[in-house]
Amino acid sequence: MTADLDFVHVFEPATDADAPVLLLLHGTGGDERDLLPLAAALRPGAAVLSPRGNVLERGMPRFFRRIAEGVFDLEDLARRTRELAEFLSRAADRYRFDSGRVVAVGFSNGANIAASLLFTAPRALAGAVLFRAMVPFVPAPLPALSGTPILLSNGRMDPIVPRAETERLAGLLRQAGGDVTLVWQPAGHALTQADVVQARDWLAATRVSSMT
Repeated sequence: MTADLDFVHVFEPATDADAPVLLLLHGTGGDERDLLPLAAALRPGAAVLSPRGNVLERGMPRFFRRIAEGVFDLEDLARRTRELAEFLSRAADRYRFDSGRVVAVGFSNGANIAASLLFTAPRALAGAVLFRAMVPFVPAPLPALSGTPILLSNGRMDPIVPRAETERLAGLLRQAGGDVTLVWQPAGHALTQADVVQARDWLAATRVSSMT
């Protein structure tokens, strides 16, 4: 673990040169180690970059502020998204990985800032796995995602993210040109083994081309 580059973070180098770089983005109350076991299950051998969110909500780390459940502080979201994009660029220089092969793996709050990154800095990510994501904001105009592969995995019984919200996010990403796969789990907001298996299989079948 290191605390420079403006984020407390973990970096683990790749042991498989063909694997993407996984950007792990935890949910509310998580930290830089929270999703490391998930990364190992999804893509063994991948390089891993896992930052801790810089915002605290009642002592719990997050990536951006919210006003209430599902109501985001859009000014803070924009600033924190820029910070994350800049962190990615600096980390690529520091750790010498291909910045064009970064695939975000985000859960809940982490998935939401990953979606914001797709909307505001589309070339920062070569793909994304978004667990329990919702629309962070509606960009105008939409970015050019140009076939960027994106997996959305949400729960049919999620009390936080309604089905319509998931479908709205999928629609926006598709309108922007993203290659979106939407899967539904018979679950609520928590991750399930089915999420992991389907995301693992999707990653194995998805060709990640360098964005650089």
